Amino acid sequence: MIGVHHYLILSVVLFALGVAGVLVRRNALILLMSIELMLNAANLAILAFARSMGDATGHGLALFVMVVAAAEAAVGLALVLAIFRHRQTVNVDEVRSLEG
Repeated sequence: MIGVHHYLILSVVLFALGVAGVLVRRNALILLMSIELMLNAANLAILAFARSMGDATGHGLALFVMVVAAAEAAVGLALVLAIFRHRQTVNVDEVRSLEG
């Protein structure tokens, strides 16, 4: 039987992978994917607790987090595309300032 602790362990592993991706990689697209991974890990933990408590409020919160993640992805990809068109790179070490 899969319990809440299994979901929480998976959530911690996914969150740790996301943090490692943010800290280690310098590509802006990889950073965005790592942030998405961390948001999904938080969603998994929220839904695991909601399931264990038998409360539907966690599902609404998880839906709100998914909406925020979708907006973050859209805005983030638009910024990455604009920076790439202007600077010809998506390496965050080479793009230190946003001035022209």
